Amino acid sequence: MDVRQLKYFVAVANTRNFTRAAEQLHIAQPPLSRQIQLLEEELGVQLLLRNSRPVRLTEAGRMFYEQAVQIINRMDQLKTTTRQLGQAHRQTLSIGFVASTLYGGLPLLVRQLRQLYPELDVQLVEMPSMQQVTALKTGRIDLGFGRIRSTDTGVTRTVLREERLVLAVPPDAPLAADTAPVSLQALHGEKLIVYPKEPRPSFADHVLSLLHDQAIRPDTVHEVREIQTALGLVAAASGLCVIPTSARLRSDVHYRDIAEAQATSPIILTHRVNDNAWYIEAIKQLLAEMYSDHPSWMDAATQPLPPQAPFTP
Repeated sequence: MDVRQLKYFVAVANTRNFTRAAEQLHIAQPPLSRQIQLLEEELGVQLLLRNSRPVRLTEAGRMFYEQAVQIINRMDQLKTTTRQLGQAHRQTLSIGFVASTLYGGLPLLVRQLRQLYPELDVQLVEMPSMQQVTALKTGRIDLGFGRIRSTDTGVTRTVLREERLVLAVPPDAPLAADTAPVSLQALHGEKLIVYPKEPRPSFADHVLSLLHDQAIRPDTVHEVREIQTALGLVAAASGLCVIPTSARLRSDVHYRDIAEAQATSPIILTHRVNDNAWYIEAIKQLLAEMYSDHPSWMDAATQPLPPQAPFTP
């Protein structure tokens, strides 16, 4: 098995057609078919169902495709990184993130990375948590900071901390008359605003699941694309919204801590399985130091709440 065979197989899997794959690869179809056949013989399993139109992947073929794409991307990345080092270019680190992490520790982390490792070109790419998994596996990003737990075996997940959630309330609403922690039950029969609208699953599903577990049924659920829109609608008295503590962005909205201990949202660091790049441990160490200093954006606000477990690398 060699990289050429992997690229041949990926081309067929992407096009679902031997003829089109051969055209993309600029080779004749018979040699392409022969290489795929040799690959299947070496593995001892069938990867493609050739009798279907278009060509389909077997279950083994789907798994092999995912791994082959990762290997090809890593090989390309290895070539690029090696050339950059050989030419004294800066190494690139691409970090995927969900928008709400910008209101917590991500900006400080990136500043420290750039100060400590000036030769490192840190690039930030905003994307939803579940898209980060795909982006990691295809090599588009090197690390991800998200909020949704995935079960994909192609990535390693580290829960950095559980962030308390708060309820954003219109300033003239009855719930704004108090500052004490409020129960999720207060959302029963109320107009609820959730975000993001898509893609799913997302933080919106996390909030709706918290309510469903306690049989809490809002009167209506309004889905919007981003947190800024959600808080703008709260300020306009269009409903209530559950957000992470660090994302209290508007001064014209009243915020109340949520009393239930399970009302948290994880901050999850993800990277590719078996990726031993030096910057992974360096970032984990920086995060541990940041959390030990207990910066202001980690405060739980109006009254003591159950403590968060500290992250240790």
